[in-house]
Amino acid sequence: MQLTGSLGNVMKESVAIAHTFAGLFASSGAPCPSTDGSVKKYLNPTEASKAAHFLRQAELHLHVPQGATPKDGPSAGITMVTALLSLACNKPVRPDLAMTGEVSLTGKVLQVGGIKEKVLAAKRGGVICLIMPETNRKDFDDLAPFIKENLEVHFVSHYNEVFPVAFS
Repeated sequence: MQLTGSLGNVMKESVAIAHTFAGLFASSGAPCPSTDGSVKKYLNPTEASKAAHFLRQAELHLHVPQGATPKDGPSAGITMVTALLSLACNKPVRPDLAMTGEVSLTGKVLQVGGIKEKVLAAKRGGVICLIMPETNRKDFDDLAPFIKENLEVHFVSHYNEVFPVAFS
């Protein structure tokens, strides 16, 4: 995968992790827990095979604008997984959504910094639905009520909780 946009080492590693995890998640059919405790696979075997093959074989180029501004950190991990799965599965992501969270190779969604700034930026951009790590719940709860109003927030611990929200 080619990367451009003045990315730092941590962000480059985050892209590599997102790419690896997206392939594994797709190949397993995008398994996500249902409200009844069962596991639902969002991709049928043909879709899963095609998406996994695409992620293994496609020559991808990830550019993070504005190219002259240095960027680093793991906060876009779940966002990059979602973008890769959207491309590989040919499924659109809901347009009123923003998300933040580091992703591990096993799909755990890990804590990030700057929650206040990210929530404010999302609101300025017209976002009404947010996904963030469960471990950042206190950071969100500590925000002033006027910042939190009119937002649908999903706190997640694993990527399998992100997928159904992002692609609903």
